[in-house]
Amino acid sequence: MHTLEQLQSGALIGTLHLKLACGLTKFPQEIFALSDTLELLDLSGNQLCELPDDMFRFKKLKIAFFSDNLFTEFPRSLGLCPELEMIGFKANQIKTIAEEALPLKTRWLIMTNNQIKTLPRSIGTCTRMQKLMLAGNQLESLPEEMAHCVNIELLRISANRFQSLPDWLLTMPKLSWLAYAGNPAFEHQESQEPLQEIPWYDLLQADLLGEGASGHIYKGKWLSQSTEVAIKVFKGEVTSDGLPHDEMNACIAAGTHPNLVQILGKIAQHPDQKQGLVLGLIPPTFKNLGAPPNFASCTRDNYPKGTLFTSAQALQVAKDSASVLAHLHTKGIMHGDFYAHNILVDPSYNALIGDFGAGTLFDKSQINLAKAFEKIEVRAYGCLLDDLIQHMDSAEQNTLTFKTLTLLRDKCMCMRPSLRPSFHELLNLLQQK
Repeated sequence: MHTLEQLQSGALIGTLHLKLACGLTKFPQEIFALSDTLELLDLSGNQLCELPDDMFRFKKLKIAFFSDNLFTEFPRSLGLCPELEMIGFKANQIKTIAEEALPLKTRWLIMTNNQIKTLPRSIGTCTRMQKLMLAGNQLESLPEEMAHCVNIELLRISANRFQSLPDWLLTMPKLSWLAYAGNPAFEHQESQEPLQEIPWYDLLQADLLGEGASGHIYKGKWLSQSTEVAIKVFKGEVTSDGLPHDEMNACIAAGTHPNLVQILGKIAQHPDQKQGLVLGLIPPTFKNLGAPPNFASCTRDNYPKGTLFTSAQALQVAKDSASVLAHLHTKGIMHGDFYAHNILVDPSYNALIGDFGAGTLFDKSQINLAKAFEKIEVRAYGCLLDDLIQHMDSAEQNTLTFKTLTLLRDKCMCMRPSLRPSFHELLNLLQQK
């Protein structure tokens, strides 16, 4: 974090990254002194409502964040920034995005939790777009021109006002991670799985184990059962994936499976009326298979330098993942965020999958929709296979497992979704190895 005093004194001349959060009500003109070098500008957490008309002066600006401000309109001046490709306006009050306001090079756009009713048709010119975050707005439709954005891989349109999805969206060649819960089209989709209610007074909350976009997870104890558990307490606000209620609903509907994090019950009688789940405590021997995407990788996970998987390890993860995804789609659930960073593995690479923040419940009787959702998620599975393949030791590349996973990856990432295999087909093929 930088200070306004540093900026005004000239101490930041030549910097590549600038982050200021100090109650700004106007864009500091001194930032233009950095226009020759600045690549990342983060003015989140201020009180800004407009940007200067000459933002085009930032010739090298690639990333710009203005979340948690007071914008009501997407600044048109950003459309002229020649290198701008990642833009964030989460949690503002934006109602409109003018035609031509989006930079042509945009590949990652975050507009979560605003008041947007329509997208500009010109979004179709943003053909580099890979990641589009629109959860928590007032959208009822997507412009047909968006069909030209053939590189979109991750789309979040949960908690909007969609009555249906356009047919072209379900055939997008690279779409892999879709979140669509919390729309009128799926309001009737509620979990029918019975789940025990566990009173808050029967739980002893202990150390914080982790924090995600939707809530906090604590180590705890279920007193009446004398059992150590994990307690997830939802924050209750719109996340980049959607609404916590929909996450909890998908999590409950998933039921039990050997490769799913165990759900023991839902929290009742919380003193602050918060929602939450009681989960089985994951042994400390489990670790995340991968790390979330960064600015550079955009939609793809990252792995520590030197990560190498053996054939046996890769095959185990592939089998477990195909098994749990087949289970979910049989139950009418699209995970929506199937990534290595949401997979935990033990020393033998047995996998556990959780995090239903982007989960969508759908009507299985709508056969065409159910198949389309599955084929979208099959591509996400193909990305995981690609990760495993890319991180297998060169000595493994002549093995039957390597060749099998490579063949399945190619089938899963077919540019025509209808030609991709189902999860049951994938599982049957893997179980023969």
